[in-house]
Amino acid sequence: MRRALVSVTDKTGMVEFARLLSAAGFELVSTGGTAGTLREAGLAVTEVADITGFPEILGGRVKTLHPAVHGGLLADLRRDEHRAQLAEHGLAPFEVVAVNLYAFEKTVLGEPTLDQAVESIDIGGPAMVRASAKNFANVTVVVDPSDYARVGEALTKGPTDLALRQELAAKAFRHTAFYDSLVSRYLTGLEDEPFPTELTIGLRRVQTLRYGENPHQRAAAYLDPLAASGIARAKSLWGKELSYNNLLDADAAWELVSDLPAGSCAIIKHGNPCGAACAKSLGEAYCLARQADPVSAFGGIAAFHGEVDRETAEAFVEKGNFLEIVLATGFTPEALDLVKGRSGWGQDVRLLEVPVSPAQSGTTLRSIRGGYLVQEGDEEPLSEWRVATSLAPTEMQWAALRFAWKVVQHVKSNAIVIALPDRLLGVGAGQMNRVQSVRLALAQAGEEARGAALASDAFFPFSDSVETAAEAGIGCIVQPGGSKRDAEVAAKAEELGVPLVFTGVRHFRH
Repeated sequence: MRRALVSVTDKTGMVEFARLLSAAGFELVSTGGTAGTLREAGLAVTEVADITGFPEILGGRVKTLHPAVHGGLLADLRRDEHRAQLAEHGLAPFEVVAVNLYAFEKTVLGEPTLDQAVESIDIGGPAMVRASAKNFANVTVVVDPSDYARVGEALTKGPTDLALRQELAAKAFRHTAFYDSLVSRYLTGLEDEPFPTELTIGLRRVQTLRYGENPHQRAAAYLDPLAASGIARAKSLWGKELSYNNLLDADAAWELVSDLPAGSCAIIKHGNPCGAACAKSLGEAYCLARQADPVSAFGGIAAFHGEVDRETAEAFVEKGNFLEIVLATGFTPEALDLVKGRSGWGQDVRLLEVPVSPAQSGTTLRSIRGGYLVQEGDEEPLSEWRVATSLAPTEMQWAALRFAWKVVQHVKSNAIVIALPDRLLGVGAGQMNRVQSVRLALAQAGEEARGAALASDAFFPFSDSVETAAEAGIGCIVQPGGSKRDAEVAAKAEELGVPLVFTGVRHFRH
């Protein structure tokens, strides 16, 4: 008689699949919880304990780890000696194995105790899946309920074909590798070691994208299951699917606005901020942010730290504006209706609801040819800002410096930002020399640069940037310091009457 082993935590579609197996002449072998569910559905079930001759012990930690189970999973029926050994020991092979694993991911996202997390680590399940996948020449292993229908249909016609079994085996090994990566990351996270010798990261695909950065590149978006927030967990409320570049820009917008106070708006174009502001209302914040660079803001991505209401929506859908994506912590029904119904907007804009991201922590991963670079997140350590000139900033200047410093961390190096206490005025990004970034930021800020604050993501190697800024009327400057010429740069700021502040922390973003 054909035999199938069924033992699942996620019971989605399991009863229907078991009925297909039973109709195809399979004996159903199962463990406690799954066996009970199958019996309630009126199906005949053989308990694993009945074929092992041994009860579940140690609170269920040991139930399937037995030769009567694994002999049936690993026997290669193409080999005479394997068939002979099964007969010698009175064992029968399994043709089908449907197993998925303890809900470790769900457990650890709920902030469990260590003991609770450990008890959610599956041992017998992965062992059965891996054994069955290794023996795909003989065994059909199913770990994903979405595969039940096609496998069940194939089994009603006889044994599955080798190509399907091999495909399912590869999926099974991905399943256990993903599972083990969650366990290893959770336990590694309890250590004070951000860079283990062997790094395992399991990701889950959430979307296949139309293409990558360019049309000839294929692409997909993956979710980090242990990250509770971020763009990967955004909820799409309206609009067509997102592209690779959309997601990169959306991430940049959301990371910036999450660093700004509630009531803020950030506008991103091609990975860099082209506007940012904080105001009494989100609609006003958008208008102030857009003023920094209306040309670049057109077709950009706007992120709001708060719920978008009708007034805010009216601000960004007015004639002459267009946004590819709007992100917020929420949208009122009135705002959604307004955007959806606005001609030229409703068909093209995407609306995403995203939880506010906490300060960046943990590690970041970036690919290079043949490998990856891993680093800690760019979360600013505690540092004491130091005024390097005899003239200290005024209270208003301090507020402008801190706003500019928040924004400059999100600009590609060499990064220069010019700002007032509540809004961005100009940005210089991605230049090969810093003084050119200063010139670009000043040109964008125009006359509003007079009296404003200037922030630099890294030190000034020469005093030329300070001279250029002072000539345009910049009122104060903040930069990390750390150059051999810090004293020379500070002396120039002193000479020109521009308060200069050193933060002691650099924020390169390549």
